[in-house]
Amino acid sequence: MALLEVKDLKVHFKIQNGWVKAVDGVSFTIDKGETLGLVGESGCGKTTAAYAITQLLPTNGYIKGGHIFFKEPANVTALREEYDRRFQNTPKAHQDEIARVKGELAPVQNELHKLTQRRNELEKKKSAALADLTKQMKALSSKTKPQKKSQVPQDLVNRLKDLTTRKEKLEKENPVPAELARQMEQLGVKVTELKHKLSALTYSNDLLGKSMRKDGSLDDWNEEIRKVRWSEISMIFQGAMNAFNPVFKIGDQIVEAIQLHEDVDDAKAEERVRELFKFVGIPEDRIGNFPHEFSGGMKQRAMIALALALSPSFIIADEPTTALDVITQDRVLFEIKKLQTEWNMAMMIITHDVSVVAEVSDKIAVMYAGKIMELGPTNMVFKKPAHPYTSGLLGSFPSIKGPRKRLASIPGFPPDLVNPPKGCPFHPRCQYAKDICGKKAPPAVEIEPGHIAYCHYSRDLWEELRRDR
Repeated sequence: MALLEVKDLKVHFKIQNGWVKAVDGVSFTIDKGETLGLVGESGCGKTTAAYAITQLLPTNGYIKGGHIFFKEPANVTALREEYDRRFQNTPKAHQDEIARVKGELAPVQNELHKLTQRRNELEKKKSAALADLTKQMKALSSKTKPQKKSQVPQDLVNRLKDLTTRKEKLEKENPVPAELARQMEQLGVKVTELKHKLSALTYSNDLLGKSMRKDGSLDDWNEEIRKVRWSEISMIFQGAMNAFNPVFKIGDQIVEAIQLHEDVDDAKAEERVRELFKFVGIPEDRIGNFPHEFSGGMKQRAMIALALALSPSFIIADEPTTALDVITQDRVLFEIKKLQTEWNMAMMIITHDVSVVAEVSDKIAVMYAGKIMELGPTNMVFKKPAHPYTSGLLGSFPSIKGPRKRLASIPGFPPDLVNPPKGCPFHPRCQYAKDICGKKAPPAVEIEPGHIAYCHYSRDLWEELRRDR
């Protein structure tokens, strides 16, 4: 089951010159405990995709299409995909199916509600009978206390024994008839099945559907999203110095995040902060320090502690090693790998440094000009890239293994996303480009199971571009 599914996401920004197509049809999935590395040049849309997931877009950012499904059950996903195929070109039939399922669900829920009330009445009746027997037993017991055992009348003893036997028998009895329990079980299964169908038809697990306004802007203060943000999905922001409020102590800022989502007192929240500091390798006595009193590496680790404060299911790490020296980078990457092994946490790591992705990610998505160019398991993409852009990106970084090679840069510059090129966005810079590349957007080509490239000639170039020879 995918923990997060981003499907055909489009995020555009309104500026004076027009619309910037920052993210333009991006799709990927992340499973529980899996780490996705999102790489690409600066300005390709990586961070915008992250802000769309957390719904922290600036005011001029608009969702122009797509969905973000979070914690959707596997059977609901299968139903949704089936309905999408069935009703792809028939929106009216889709609405009719929603009405039909709702119409079927209502009477079943009503019948289950009636049976539930009947079960509750029977259980309440049993509880009342047990209470009455207990009351009678206490009354009889009080009459025997002042007397010696030999002086207690036999009829009193017999009555007490009879009440005890009746109570024990009643306690063992199930007040709900087998037929009623069977009917409730059947109706419960039917209600669950219909609710799953309705969930699939209405996209109830789509985060964007909960807060998106008609014009595509997002309601940052939507209550449902605020419950998810940070408690379920948190983010390690790029530039920890800017992420923390400089006039408040770091410990207090983490305590505040905890108390906004959970009803805990200051002492318990502070104790959790101390545990988090210990986990990320910050001395506990630094809990009362201000951000400017931390080094760059400590601020980044404090940011990791803040992201972990509510034990979320999914963490986005945006450029976690940028502007850090190599020793501090290694320490931060160690903390990230520690998260993966000890917390089994799903992560998305955003970076332009492919060496970071190689070290910590299970799979990689290569972005360029707001689109995914290549997606697949990290080893596959690194050893056998199938897209010219991926090959160029990997070739621009040095390797400590194999023979020494001159680093190759990619000629040209990223396109203007207000007026992106037609067809493949990389074709103006691609040495393998042909006429079709500037006319038609490339389809998704599955090179190997799970390894997808968006290039017209990916199958032809795959052997030429591979790096494992």
